[in-house]
Parts: sequence; structure tokens; C-alpha cells
Amino acid sequence: MLEPAHLNKLASWKMPFGKYKGRKLIDLPEPYLVWFSREGFPSGELGLLLALALEVKTNGLEALVRGIPDKGK
Repeated sequence: MLEPAHLNKLASWKMPFGKYKGRKLIDLPEPYLVWFSREGFPSGELGLLLALALEVKTNGLEALVRGIPDKGK
């Protein structure tokens, strides 16, 4: 279930591994997120946030998330 806190996390969490390690989840390239969608998102909260990032990007709502103050992680 989507919670408001997920948008806050999406604005501040950084990718913990891979080619884009250290990049904020909302800043990951859409093709990378689509790849995860095809291959399978990681389990847990990270997977949920990556799926949410893809939904946000495909619906043109990135500015909404980028407007959220960074709480860091």
C-alpha cells in the first residue's frame, strides 16, 4: 500500500548497488527502472520504491517528488 512516507523516501533514498549506486531513486533513468520491471524488482521496501519511481516517471510526476525536501538516506 502506498503511503505518503514513500514519496518522501523516493525523494531522498539513494540506490544502494549497481551501475547507479549513490544516485537518488527519483533520478534513476527510466530505462533502468523498466529493466527492473521486466526482470523483477528487489524484495522489500527498495523494490516498492523502485516500482513507485517508474510509475512517477511514466506519469510525468517527477517534479512533484523533486519538490519534496531531502531528508537524507
